[in-house]
Amino acid sequence: MSIAFEELREEHLPEVKKIYDWYIANSTATFHTEPVEIEELREFIYLGHPRYSSCLIRSGNEIAGYCFLTPYKKRQAYNRTAEVTIYLKPEMGKKGIGKTALDYLEKRAVNNGLKNLLGIITGDNHGSIALFTKCGYRQCACFRNVGEKFGKILDVMAYQKEV
Repeated sequence: MSIAFEELREEHLPEVKKIYDWYIANSTATFHTEPVEIEELREFIYLGHPRYSSCLIRSGNEIAGYCFLTPYKKRQAYNRTAEVTIYLKPEMGKKGIGKTALDYLEKRAVNNGLKNLLGIITGDNHGSIALFTKCGYRQCACFRNVGEKFGKILDVMAYQKEV
């Protein structure tokens, strides 16, 4: 299976929205509870940013998902740290695409001068926790009972890797 990454562009946002809206409606991977507008995506997915990469993921000729780096916090002292996010189409899971995307983002992060990467993951998202752990991330925080979705009270876990 051939995995390729393409810089995320404006014309990709409708497909990104479709993937993200699936997670909103069907999972606790995000704490959004209502479908997002394209404008909202632009608030947390950076297009064409020199430091924080956003990419479409292709498996062969098919869009498999998207991934991106964002600032951990928008304060200068955190400029060495980024948050890593990966969303795959549901049918694209468990094929090694997530690991390939995480490896790709780590290389981009290093090339862009980042030193620390964080995965912020819902406590019941066992697939993402397994992926980040497998790739050398260590749990560094657990925010207990901070979210509620689908009538379920949820923890948020932070996983960190120095790159």
